[in-house]
Amino acid sequence: MVGATTRAGGLDPSVRRGYGVGSVATGAFGTVPGLLLLPYLTDHIGIAAGLAGVIVFAPKAWDVILNPIAGRISDRSQHPDGKRRPFLVRAGLLLAACFVLLFAGPTSPAWAGAAWVAVAYLACATAYSFFQVPYVAMPAEMTDDYDERTRLMTWRVAILALAILVSGGASPAIRDALGPEWGYRAVGLFVGLLIAVGAWGAWRGTRSAPALHDTPAEVSFGDQLRIVRSDRTFRLLLTTFVVQALATGAMLAGVDYVSRWIIGTPLSATLLFVCFVAPALLVTPLWQRYGTSLGKKRGYLAASLLLGGGALALVLARSLPHAAIYGCVAVVGVGYAGAQMFPMAMLPDVASRSADARTRIGLYTGVWTAGETLGLAFGPGVYAAVLALGGYASSSAGSVVTQGDSALTAIVLGFSIVPAVLVGLSLLTLHRFPDEESEPA
Repeated sequence: MVGATTRAGGLDPSVRRGYGVGSVATGAFGTVPGLLLLPYLTDHIGIAAGLAGVIVFAPKAWDVILNPIAGRISDRSQHPDGKRRPFLVRAGLLLAACFVLLFAGPTSPAWAGAAWVAVAYLACATAYSFFQVPYVAMPAEMTDDYDERTRLMTWRVAILALAILVSGGASPAIRDALGPEWGYRAVGLFVGLLIAVGAWGAWRGTRSAPALHDTPAEVSFGDQLRIVRSDRTFRLLLTTFVVQALATGAMLAGVDYVSRWIIGTPLSATLLFVCFVAPALLVTPLWQRYGTSLGKKRGYLAASLLLGGGALALVLARSLPHAAIYGCVAVVGVGYAGAQMFPMAMLPDVASRSADARTRIGLYTGVWTAGETLGLAFGPGVYAAVLALGGYASSSAGSVVTQGDSALTAIVLGFSIVPAVLVGLSLLTLHRFPDEESEPA
């Protein structure tokens, strides 16, 4: 069994909740830029869709380089409060401050607004690396129990879903209520506060968490990267998760466009988001039971099929009743809950399945979060490319444009076919991941 070592007793419930609170920060930062940053650039500053996609993608792509470095640094930390926890509060509060600045810059001339966003987003991505990597590494060091990690991830995903619901549902409503100019700035302040609360809460809530200590491996950073890269089991899980993150990033980027141009009713962006996220609050405990009974891999497969199937059905969005669109998005949300919980629970199993692997937990999670960040960043870039191919017309604040039929088709295809195909591709690697009862290859 992958990572099936056990430890007597489980974690204190307060530790599970405390760890889960960190998802308020990761959920808010992982959601709102993907939801609103592309529309902010194309429809508020007036940046062409293709260039806007590059601006959204490039700063977070920096994390592909930085995240493994952040993992290596936290692996070798000797701080008296633990390897990982000090990074949570320091990097988390820095991330909150940088996010407030993200939407606070100039909007004209367009080049100045684009440059401000690029620099501020790069600062956000850098701070996020040093929060997210240690945060994701902690479960493998908090418990050796296979099922306890699933329970820990259940809390994390449930709070993550709530954070996504609050940040992603409220942010478009705040922007629309205050108008684009002050609305976007208010969104920056609102999300910055959420990030700060999540970072401080995780740091405070895990102060009594146990930690399994291992001596850092005395090999070079490059050698460690090569070892991680050659780990077939980790590589299969990572590839599956990254491709699905790309699919999720594309769908997230499309919410605001589908809301305005396909549905076109007040608060439809918020309703779409509620339908996407709210099911997770209900079904995450059910996914936990499913995984405990039938295995995490089987649960991940089932969740992925729902995620991809719901996205595929949305190809008919231009002709579907609004209620049916919301229903399909809810199916996507049910699948998304499991497709988040299971790989998060499987990662600690893979990264700590031997004493030698545990010395590189931070490096494993650094590579993991780099891949996740790349997928979530590249998703809006892919969606922007589809918009550009469809001839989407960008606009600056206050101007009125109409979209042609090809642009409307692109909005729907980027929201449905593209993520459905990506999820389908991810199943090829998930199918090859070793079953829980098998030894990893």
